[in-house]
Amino acid sequence: MDAVRISLLQRLAIVMPLIPSNVIEVRRVRGKGRGVFARRPIAEGDEIERAPVLLVADDCLYGTPLADYAFEWSKGKVALALGYGSLYNHSYQPNAQYFYGGPQVKVFYAIRDIAAGEEITINYNSEPTDQSPVWFDVVE
Repeated sequence: MDAVRISLLQRLAIVMPLIPSNVIEVRRVRGKGRGVFARRPIAEGDEIERAPVLLVADDCLYGTPLADYAFEWSKGKVALALGYGSLYNHSYQPNAQYFYGGPQVKVFYAIRDIAAGEEITINYNSEPTDQSPVWFDVVE
């Protein structure tokens, strides 16, 4: 997605209300637990979800089950995304990406066309092409 479109989406994220997405649903995934799936086709560049986040001190979550659902946010802070934001599974070949869409908001969007019924995945390293190891065994 080009920088101009991302910049526009970031500006809109600050002023637009947070409305639940009707294009996604959560299902069970063998070997992964839960995952987020497309309820209808989603075109490359389309917004999937705008998720508000709760910010907490990073040391509050370490060693708890919630730690696996948190995103690094800023020095000493992690974010728990509401909506389905903390349920997207990791992939080294993701079909979606997220960015910080304003104060305490994460925006998820398609980086390629996504078919109805397809699992929506993100790279937990933030950049879709980042192959850095994550803290668990990856199931693709």
